[in-house]
Amino acid sequence: MANYKVANEKLAAQGRLKIEWAESRMPVLMRLREKYSKTKPLKGQRIAGCLHVTKETAVLVRTLAAAGAEVSWSGCNPLSTQDDIAAALAADGISIYAWHNLSREEFYWCIDRTLDFKPTLTLDDGADLIFSVHNKHQELLKYVIGGTEETTTGVHRLRAMAKDGALKYPVVAINDAETKWDFDNVYGTGQSSIDGILRATSVMLAGKNFVIAGYGHCGKGCASRARGMGANVIVTEIKPTAALKATLEGYRVMPMDEAAKIGDIFITATGMKDVIVDRHFRSMKDGAIVCNTGHYDCEINLGDLEKLAKNTREVRPNNDEHTMADGHRIYVLGKGRLVNLAAAEGHPSEVMDMSFANQFQGMLFMSREGKNLKADVYTLDPKLDQEIASIKLEATGIRIDKLTDEQVRYGSDYAHGT
Repeated sequence: MANYKVANEKLAAQGRLKIEWAESRMPVLMRLREKYSKTKPLKGQRIAGCLHVTKETAVLVRTLAAAGAEVSWSGCNPLSTQDDIAAALAADGISIYAWHNLSREEFYWCIDRTLDFKPTLTLDDGADLIFSVHNKHQELLKYVIGGTEETTTGVHRLRAMAKDGALKYPVVAINDAETKWDFDNVYGTGQSSIDGILRATSVMLAGKNFVIAGYGHCGKGCASRARGMGANVIVTEIKPTAALKATLEGYRVMPMDEAAKIGDIFITATGMKDVIVDRHFRSMKDGAIVCNTGHYDCEINLGDLEKLAKNTREVRPNNDEHTMADGHRIYVLGKGRLVNLAAAEGHPSEVMDMSFANQFQGMLFMSREGKNLKADVYTLDPKLDQEIASIKLEATGIRIDKLTDEQVRYGSDYAHGT
């Protein structure tokens, strides 16, 4: 019997139904499971994972186990664990330490427990697991062959570690795969963030001034989906090229100091702290809605807001009303954490299919090559992107053209002129 700690074991049957639904929508990962459950290339590997406990993650965990790995898991965000999914994984014999609404102390306790079995591979989203190994459990470094990292923020921090010589084992930047960042980050974040906002507020988006801080891939996805629902999209940025792209897409671009005065709904997607602070809260409209879709909860300075508020109450699930001294109200969703996971179910299964196929491939790569690599941040072979996309297209019944032999020769013929 696996070791675990979850909120309610009785939710396992409910969780299994959700996992089975996700499996029916994740053909790429299921094909990998079918293929590698026979050869079991991960046999002998102990994988410690720290990633949102959702139905899609459960499909990944089951696939890793089917490929022969021993797995121990925790959630990578205090509010993102779905308790029925955690219960289902525990009932399936997976060592899992995760429940919804963890305290900070409980969050890191859960990560520590996943490390008890001395992992050989780490699988991360946000790099908290990797940081824990490096800072608190350095005695485990001798066992770790390599790891993977899911998200933009984590990859940035790991590259900074590698540059400073602080990274002690190789890590694959899963976020840098095209079938991750150009799909999960854009289409997944856009849809699921809007989903979280609507579940927590039930407001009408049409006609609202929808302010997006950050026009990276996640911000682009949110902008596209908000505009599709009739919102007037406003973008704030610090990067000139990103601001110019937003402008040419037809969005209004301005500093947050100006946007704060006219926005109805605000969402941060920057990976940077203090994007919305005291002076912005002071100038917001009565009834302004504020949320975040970046990995960490520091983009919205809730400490500033708490100092301004004379009263705070939860008016709907995942929706806290903060009333200022002058009577105007600001609503914060999901306590400033990832709104798509704190207030909804995360990205759709169809898009996580490709992201988690990359995670699985990253585990295979590190299992084979990790011992031969220096401590640095790596990317997967781009050919894998095309293979994953091809399987996805095939599963959806979409066919595409192929180059003829003559076209292939023409494409590399540098002597061919006009």
